[in-house]
Amino acid sequence: MPRFSANLSMLFSELPLLERFRAAKQAGFAAVEIQFPYALTAESIQQTLQAHDLKLVLFNVAADDLLQGGEGLAAVPEKQDRFKVAVAQALAYAKVLKPDCINVLPGRCLNAGRLAEYEKTFRHNLRYAADVFAEIGVTTVFEAINSRDMPGFIVDGSAKMLSIWHELNHPQLRLQYDIYHMSRMGEDCAAFLSQHIDKIAHIQFADCPGRGQPGSGTLDFAALFGLIAALPYDGWVGAEYKPGPCTADGLAWMKTPRASEAAAL
Repeated sequence: MPRFSANLSMLFSELPLLERFRAAKQAGFAAVEIQFPYALTAESIQQTLQAHDLKLVLFNVAADDLLQGGEGLAAVPEKQDRFKVAVAQALAYAKVLKPDCINVLPGRCLNAGRLAEYEKTFRHNLRYAADVFAEIGVTTVFEAINSRDMPGFIVDGSAKMLSIWHELNHPQLRLQYDIYHMSRMGEDCAAFLSQHIDKIAHIQFADCPGRGQPGSGTLDFAALFGLIAALPYDGWVGAEYKPGPCTADGLAWMKTPRASEAAAL
Protein backbone atom coordinates (compact mmCIF):
# COMPACT_ATOMS: atom_id res chain seq x y z
CA MET A 1 0.00 0.00 0.00
CA PRO A 2 1.17 3.60 -0.48
CA ARG A 3 2.94 5.17 2.45
CA PHE A 4 1.85 8.77 3.02
CA SER A 5 4.06 11.57 4.34
CA ALA A 6 2.90 15.04 5.36
CA ASN A 7 4.72 17.98 3.83
CA LEU A 8 5.04 20.24 6.85
CA SER A 9 5.92 23.29 4.78
CA MET A 10 2.32 23.28 3.51
CA LEU A 11 0.19 21.08 5.78
CA PHE A 12 -0.66 22.23 9.31
CA SER A 13 0.65 25.69 8.40
CA GLU A 14 -1.80 27.16 10.92
CA LEU A 15 0.74 26.02 13.54
CA PRO A 16 4.40 26.93 14.18
CA LEU A 17 6.68 24.50 12.35
CA LEU A 18 7.81 22.50 15.37
CA GLU A 19 4.18 21.98 16.44
CA ARG A 20 3.26 20.56 13.03
CA PHE A 21 5.12 17.33 13.78
CA ARG A 22 2.77 16.45 16.61
CA ALA A 23 -0.25 17.41 14.51
CA ALA A 24 0.92 15.16 11.68
CA LYS A 25 1.38 12.23 14.04
CA GLN A 26 -2.05 12.76 15.58
CA ALA A 27 -3.56 12.83 12.07
CA GLY A 28 -2.13 9.41 11.32
CA PHE A 29 1.04 10.16 9.38
CA ALA A 30 4.12 8.06 10.04
CA ALA A 31 6.49 10.31 8.10
CA VAL A 32 6.97 13.95 7.20
CA GLU A 33 8.89 16.04 4.69
CA ILE A 34 9.99 19.68 4.78
CA GLN A 35 10.78 21.79 1.75
CA PHE A 36 13.55 23.81 3.41
CA PRO A 37 14.38 22.86 7.01
CA TYR A 38 17.18 25.35 7.50
CA ALA A 39 15.35 27.82 9.73
CA LEU A 40 15.64 25.16 12.43
CA THR A 41 18.71 23.29 13.57
CA ALA A 42 19.04 19.71 12.44
CA GLU A 43 19.31 18.68 16.08
CA SER A 44 16.02 20.32 17.06
CA ILE A 45 14.27 18.65 14.14
CA GLN A 46 15.73 15.28 15.06
CA GLN A 47 14.64 15.65 18.68
CA THR A 48 11.11 16.51 17.57
CA LEU A 49 11.00 13.56 15.17
CA GLN A 50 12.06 11.22 17.95
CA ALA A 51 9.55 12.71 20.39
CA HIS A 52 6.70 11.94 18.01
CA ASP A 53 8.05 8.72 16.48
CA LEU A 54 8.21 10.19 12.98
CA LYS A 55 10.58 9.76 10.06
CA LEU A 56 11.76 12.67 7.91
CA VAL A 57 11.87 11.27 4.39
CA LEU A 58 12.69 14.27 2.19
CA PHE A 59 13.92 17.84 2.10
CA ASN A 60 15.33 20.17 -0.57
CA VAL A 61 18.70 21.71 -1.17
CA ALA A 62 18.34 25.45 -0.55
CA ALA A 63 17.09 27.25 -3.67
CA ASP A 64 18.08 30.87 -3.05
CA ASP A 65 15.44 33.25 -4.47
CA LEU A 66 13.34 30.70 -6.40
CA LEU A 67 10.19 31.02 -4.28
CA GLN A 68 10.40 34.81 -4.45
CA GLY A 69 10.28 34.83 -8.25
CA GLY A 70 14.00 34.50 -8.95
CA GLU A 71 15.95 31.92 -10.90
CA GLY A 72 16.97 29.80 -7.94
CA LEU A 73 20.36 28.23 -7.48
CA ALA A 74 20.95 24.91 -9.26
CA ALA A 75 21.01 26.09 -12.88
CA VAL A 76 22.51 29.57 -12.72
CA PRO A 77 26.10 29.50 -14.01
CA GLU A 78 27.16 32.44 -11.85
CA LYS A 79 25.91 30.68 -8.70
CA GLN A 80 27.81 27.40 -8.89
CA ASP A 81 29.97 28.15 -5.86
CA ARG A 82 26.86 29.05 -3.86
CA PHE A 83 25.22 25.82 -5.00
CA LYS A 84 28.13 23.82 -3.58
CA VAL A 85 27.71 25.65 -0.27
CA ALA A 86 24.01 24.74 -0.28
CA VAL A 87 24.85 21.09 -0.98
CA ALA A 88 27.28 21.10 1.95
CA GLN A 89 24.55 22.53 4.17
CA ALA A 90 22.09 19.85 3.04
CA LEU A 91 24.72 17.18 3.62
CA ALA A 92 25.24 18.36 7.20
CA TYR A 93 21.50 18.16 7.85
CA ALA A 94 21.27 14.75 6.17
CA LYS A 95 23.95 13.30 8.41
CA VAL A 96 21.75 14.11 11.40
CA LEU A 97 18.27 13.55 9.93
CA LYS A 98 19.00 10.58 7.62
CA PRO A 99 16.34 11.25 4.96
CA ASP A 100 15.64 8.80 2.19
CA CYS A 101 15.97 11.51 -0.47
CA ILE A 102 17.20 15.05 -1.01
CA ASN A 103 15.57 17.08 -3.79
CA VAL A 104 17.45 19.45 -6.08
CA LEU A 105 15.11 22.04 -7.60
CA PRO A 106 16.22 22.89 -11.16
CA GLY A 107 15.03 26.51 -11.02
CA ARG A 108 14.19 29.05 -13.69
CA CYS A 109 15.90 30.60 -16.68
CA LEU A 110 14.47 34.07 -17.21
CA ASN A 111 16.63 34.79 -20.28
CA ALA A 112 15.61 32.40 -23.03
CA GLY A 113 18.83 33.08 -24.88
CA ARG A 114 20.80 31.42 -22.06
CA LEU A 115 18.59 28.34 -21.67
CA ALA A 116 21.12 25.87 -23.07
CA GLU A 117 23.78 27.23 -20.73
CA TYR A 118 21.42 26.93 -17.75
CA GLU A 119 20.46 23.37 -18.67
CA LYS A 120 24.13 22.38 -18.91
CA THR A 121 24.85 23.96 -15.52
CA PHE A 122 21.93 22.14 -13.94
CA ARG A 123 23.09 18.76 -15.23
CA HIS A 124 26.58 19.43 -13.91
CA ASN A 125 25.28 20.54 -10.50
CA LEU A 126 22.83 17.66 -10.26
CA ARG A 127 25.59 15.14 -10.86
CA TYR A 128 27.73 16.90 -8.26
CA ALA A 129 24.93 16.69 -5.67
CA ALA A 130 24.24 13.04 -6.47
CA ASP A 131 27.91 12.22 -5.93
CA VAL A 132 27.99 14.04 -2.59
CA PHE A 133 24.79 12.55 -1.17
CA ALA A 134 25.66 9.07 -2.42
CA GLU A 135 28.57 9.08 0.02
CA ILE A 136 26.10 8.80 2.91
CA GLY A 137 23.62 6.54 1.13
CA VAL A 138 21.00 9.21 0.38
CA THR A 139 19.24 9.24 -2.99
CA THR A 140 19.22 12.51 -4.93
CA VAL A 141 15.99 13.38 -6.71
CA PHE A 142 14.88 16.22 -8.96
CA GLU A 143 11.45 17.24 -10.14
CA ALA A 144 9.57 18.95 -12.91
CA ILE A 145 7.40 21.93 -11.96
CA ASN A 146 4.68 23.25 -14.21
CA SER A 147 5.50 26.40 -16.14
CA ARG A 148 2.01 27.85 -15.63
CA ASP A 149 2.63 28.40 -11.93
CA MET A 150 6.36 28.99 -12.34
CA PRO A 151 7.13 30.45 -15.78
CA GLY A 152 10.63 29.79 -17.02
CA PHE A 153 11.17 26.63 -14.97
CA ILE A 154 13.77 24.72 -16.94
CA VAL A 155 12.32 21.24 -16.26
CA ASP A 156 8.58 21.54 -16.75
CA GLY A 157 7.58 18.10 -18.03
CA SER A 158 8.18 14.39 -17.74
CA ALA A 159 10.04 14.10 -21.03
CA LYS A 160 12.65 16.60 -19.84
CA MET A 161 13.05 14.74 -16.55
CA LEU A 162 13.59 11.44 -18.33
CA SER A 163 16.09 12.95 -20.75
CA ILE A 164 18.22 14.32 -17.91
CA TRP A 165 17.97 11.10 -15.92
CA HIS A 166 19.06 8.99 -18.87
CA GLU A 167 21.89 11.35 -19.77
CA LEU A 168 23.38 11.43 -16.28
CA ASN A 169 22.89 7.70 -15.69
CA HIS A 170 23.85 8.04 -12.02
CA PRO A 171 23.15 5.08 -9.73
CA GLN A 172 21.94 7.30 -6.86
CA LEU A 173 19.76 9.64 -8.94
CA ARG A 174 16.01 9.18 -9.27
CA LEU A 175 12.93 11.22 -10.11
CA GLN A 176 10.61 13.04 -7.74
CA TYR A 177 7.23 12.87 -9.45
CA ASP A 178 4.64 15.49 -8.57
CA ILE A 179 1.12 14.54 -9.66
CA TYR A 180 -0.17 18.10 -9.32
CA HIS A 181 2.54 19.73 -11.43
CA MET A 182 2.34 17.19 -14.21
CA SER A 183 -1.46 17.32 -14.22
CA ARG A 184 -1.22 21.10 -14.65
CA MET A 185 0.90 20.43 -17.72
CA GLY A 186 -1.83 18.19 -19.13
CA GLU A 187 0.11 14.96 -18.73
CA ASP A 188 -1.30 11.50 -18.09
CA CYS A 189 0.08 10.84 -14.60
CA ALA A 190 -1.28 7.31 -14.36
CA ALA A 191 0.43 6.33 -17.62
CA PHE A 192 3.75 7.83 -16.54
CA LEU A 193 3.66 6.15 -13.15
CA SER A 194 2.84 2.81 -14.76
CA GLN A 195 5.68 3.06 -17.27
CA HIS A 196 8.42 4.64 -15.15
CA ILE A 197 7.84 3.73 -11.52
CA ASP A 198 11.27 2.08 -11.38
CA LYS A 199 12.89 5.51 -11.88
CA ILE A 200 10.87 7.28 -9.17
CA ALA A 201 12.04 7.56 -5.56
CA HIS A 202 9.43 10.00 -4.24
CA ILE A 203 5.89 11.00 -5.26
CA GLN A 204 3.99 14.13 -4.23
CA PHE A 205 0.39 15.09 -4.82
CA ALA A 206 -2.22 17.82 -4.69
CA ASP A 207 -5.49 18.16 -6.53
CA CYS A 208 -5.67 20.07 -9.79
CA PRO A 209 -6.11 22.85 -10.79
CA GLY A 210 -6.07 24.66 -7.42
CA ARG A 211 -3.37 22.62 -5.63
CA GLY A 212 -5.78 21.88 -2.81
CA GLN A 213 -6.54 18.69 -0.91
CA PRO A 214 -7.82 15.61 -2.76
CA GLY A 215 -11.46 16.13 -3.59
CA SER A 216 -11.10 19.86 -4.22
CA GLY A 217 -10.34 19.48 -7.91
CA THR A 218 -10.67 17.12 -10.83
CA LEU A 219 -8.22 14.29 -10.14
CA ASP A 220 -9.36 10.76 -9.27
CA PHE A 221 -7.22 10.04 -6.24
CA ALA A 222 -8.90 6.75 -5.42
CA ALA A 223 -7.70 5.49 -8.79
CA LEU A 224 -4.25 7.08 -8.48
CA PHE A 225 -3.63 5.75 -4.96
CA GLY A 226 -4.90 2.36 -6.05
CA LEU A 227 -2.51 2.36 -8.98
CA ILE A 228 0.47 3.32 -6.81
CA ALA A 229 -0.48 0.55 -4.37
CA ALA A 230 -0.47 -1.97 -7.20
CA LEU A 231 2.88 -0.88 -8.63
CA PRO A 232 6.29 -2.11 -7.40
CA TYR A 233 6.95 1.11 -5.48
CA ASP A 234 8.22 1.25 -1.90
CA GLY A 235 8.85 4.99 -1.61
CA TRP A 236 6.70 7.58 0.14
CA VAL A 237 3.76 9.54 -1.27
CA GLY A 238 3.90 13.11 -0.01
CA ALA A 239 0.82 15.22 0.68
CA GLU A 240 2.02 18.61 -0.56
CA TYR A 241 -1.08 20.70 -1.03
CA LYS A 242 -2.65 23.94 0.16
CA PRO A 243 -5.01 22.99 3.00
CA GLY A 244 -7.98 24.92 4.29
CA PRO A 245 -7.80 26.99 7.50
CA CYS A 246 -7.60 23.77 9.55
CA THR A 247 -5.57 21.03 7.89
CA ALA A 248 -7.13 18.27 9.97
CA ASP A 249 -10.57 19.12 8.59
CA GLY A 250 -9.41 18.27 5.07
CA LEU A 251 -7.99 14.81 5.66
CA ALA A 252 -11.03 12.81 4.59
CA TRP A 253 -8.91 11.36 1.78
CA MET A 254 -6.94 9.47 4.44
CA LYS A 255 -10.10 7.82 5.74
CA THR A 256 -10.56 5.57 2.73
CA PRO A 257 -9.61 1.93 3.46
CA ARG A 258 -6.54 2.12 1.24
CA ALA A 259 -5.32 5.45 2.58
CA SER A 260 -5.93 4.79 6.26
CA GLU A 261 -4.18 1.44 6.06
CA ALA A 262 -1.20 2.97 4.31
CA ALA A 263 -0.83 5.85 6.76
CA ALA A 264 -0.66 3.42 9.64
CA LEU A 265 2.26 1.46 8.17
